[in-house]
Amino acid sequence: MQGLMQDYPLTLPMLFQRAEQLFPNKEIVTALPTGRVRITYGEWAERTRRLGGVLDTLGISADGRVATFAWNTARHLELYFAAPCSGRVLHTLNLRLFPEQVTYIVNHAEDEVIFVDKTVAGLLWPLLPTFTTVRHIVVTDDGGPFDTTAAVPAGMEVHDYEELLAAASPVEWHVEDEGQAASMCYTSGTTGNPKGVVYSHRSTVLHTMAAQFADGFGARESDRILPVVPMFHANAWGLAHAAVACGAELIMPGPDLSPDGLATLIEEEHVTVAAGVPTIWMGVLPALKGRDTSALRVIPCGGSAVPKALSEAFREQLGLPIYQAWGMTETSPVATVGSIKSTFADRPEDELADVRALQGLPLLGVELRIQDQETGEPVPWDGESRGELQARGPWIAKEYYDDPRSPESFTDDGWLKTGDVATFDAEGYLRLVDRTKDVVKSGGEWISSVELENEIMAHPKVAEAAVVGMHHPKWQERPVAFVVVREGEQLDKAGVLEFLDGRIAKWWTPDDVVFIDEVPKTSVGKFSKKDLRDQFKDYVIPEA
Repeated sequence: MQGLMQDYPLTLPMLFQRAEQLFPNKEIVTALPTGRVRITYGEWAERTRRLGGVLDTLGISADGRVATFAWNTARHLELYFAAPCSGRVLHTLNLRLFPEQVTYIVNHAEDEVIFVDKTVAGLLWPLLPTFTTVRHIVVTDDGGPFDTTAAVPAGMEVHDYEELLAAASPVEWHVEDEGQAASMCYTSGTTGNPKGVVYSHRSTVLHTMAAQFADGFGARESDRILPVVPMFHANAWGLAHAAVACGAELIMPGPDLSPDGLATLIEEEHVTVAAGVPTIWMGVLPALKGRDTSALRVIPCGGSAVPKALSEAFREQLGLPIYQAWGMTETSPVATVGSIKSTFADRPEDELADVRALQGLPLLGVELRIQDQETGEPVPWDGESRGELQARGPWIAKEYYDDPRSPESFTDDGWLKTGDVATFDAEGYLRLVDRTKDVVKSGGEWISSVELENEIMAHPKVAEAAVVGMHHPKWQERPVAFVVVREGEQLDKAGVLEFLDGRIAKWWTPDDVVFIDEVPKTSVGKFSKKDLRDQFKDYVIPEA
């Protein structure tokens, strides 16, 4: 017997039209170098429909890839919906990738048009001759100094965003197939070419609903959401779609991601939800001292494991710990969230701090499992047994776009191999132990670089710490800690090792502590251990 429900397609026009009809007076605020710009959802919706007309005028193919090279702004949000709602595919380009990676991604995706903010046009212009399918460059003037009248290759045209918009007519949306591609984003992997992940309308709508779960981020109409996480990084963690869907107001930070700039937005715009990676919050915390942060209700954080010390520092200063989540480009991205079970209410605060340091519980709609890296068998959920984390669900990728490497990243029964080493405890809480490529194997035993880093960063004089397994003639690998000392503080190797004594197993103790000015970062703000290894390729562990 079949159910008798309507076959209603889950497509992005559904989210767009809800905001357009129900919340036309809610606002989107964008911080630009020229000042803050405010626009209502009603005005934004009319502009977005006109932008659909612009894509028609430019002759973009019915399923053409529409690339963006832009900051978090209301204009970028117009593109977030105009491209997929008109049947095209939004393709967000990472501003922080190496030039050759941008060229590879643009050509591999076969982008037909790139919308670029003037503040970053200087990064894109030298690459224009390397693009094989791009016919149009549309410049959004956000106050940047670059001369966008500079020459471009033959066959490529440059347009002004606002001029195109003014000349266009609004269009109606017609997307009937929920399985149709809505957007694509390439991974920020540190080895090989980036891999393309293609999101469907259905997967995006379902992920948007999950972002509104009470035990997820709980995005709601009364929120003022600040997505510090870039819109070019895994769909801004779904916050841009969720805000539109529920009518929440958006505070877009634009190009100024400085601690003081973000702290000022949080205070003056009465932000309720502010989401970013740990390295962002490390800098913002001191900038928030003495400010009014009473509107904040949740600080989602992901991208890499959040040090317990950082979360607790926020709790002590703001009365609000960091709300940890886990996901990746391939998981749309949110897969787990750090909600605290009601049955933990009577636990002491130090135990709750330990729970908040975990990556949380799987969201409804996401299945996770952990398999032994050598036997391929499932490991027990005991908080100790570890293996590779694998995922499946309606917003989890099933393959990469036009990439022969796809089979190696998925199991025979269709689960995504995340590349993370993890454990589950008996309550179902996920704990990331390491990346499979970063775990330290010493004398046949595994050492978690992530756990070691978190313990080192608990030292009050440490700003950043990264642990890397370095070659050892006897033990195969031994951990070496690369440490950044807080400004104005003094610290030596003995001080670090003394601090770790009693906090970790003796055999986990780093063989050396190397002090550096800054831990290199990836394009999305994670610690780049590949760059550290390259930088210290000639390093030799000193003899004991």
